[in-house]
Amino acid sequence: MGGKDDDEDVSGDEIVATSNGGLMTTISLHSFGEPDISGDGFTIKIIENMREDYGMFVWPCGIVLAEYVWQQRRRFSGINVVELGAGTSLPGLVAAKVGADVTLTDDLKRVEVLENIRRVCDLNRLKCEVVGLRWGVWDEHIFDLLPQVVLGADVLYDTNAFDDLFSTVTFLLQNSPGSVFITTYHNRSGHHLIEFLMVKWGLKCVKLVDGFSFMPSDTASRLDGNIQLAEIALSGHWKEGNA
Repeated sequence: MGGKDDDEDVSGDEIVATSNGGLMTTISLHSFGEPDISGDGFTIKIIENMREDYGMFVWPCGIVLAEYVWQQRRRFSGINVVELGAGTSLPGLVAAKVGADVTLTDDLKRVEVLENIRRVCDLNRLKCEVVGLRWGVWDEHIFDLLPQVVLGADVLYDTNAFDDLFSTVTFLLQNSPGSVFITTYHNRSGHHLIEFLMVKWGLKCVKLVDGFSFMPSDTASRLDGNIQLAEIALSGHWKEGNA
């Protein structure tokens, strides 16, 4: 590829490119609906870093959550959405594409990840707020967030961070009555610990489904793992009519 800065080749779902620093990146293409057949749908472009950086790679949980947002697109149109641990931000970008007002957040210390989120928003011509946020820390940014839906793909992978995550989720749900947290996670995360922390923080699971039960077969065939999708709300604040 000789250090070129522009796109080199299109192969399947990926356009291979190099960054200015010679670091290998890809622009992966993620389609929802049938944009090439019926015009009902669209394609999101994601800049991925080929290093082993969790925040700059599209993981299966993100693909599953993004598909769920697409299939629930009428629910997301016109609402405020916050994505926690957004990384490459695929679910949040789909939410923005279907008409949500989206804030994408990641660790404020991960400057490279936050900059990549901004580049991906520009690449897809989507206007989203990008905010550095630390779970379990109440800085000025978190008080401005009033989401109706909080998204989190594969944020339940580090058990040491579970308490901070759930405290942040609880604050956001309390700050915006009637809101819900929608997350996808691998069963490796440990159901018992998740259930314990939900009780501790006054939360409850109102919906739990197999992540592959609603995935298009061609997309599902490229994914690995046992992925669950859960909708979590404040205990005593959930109304069945919101399901």
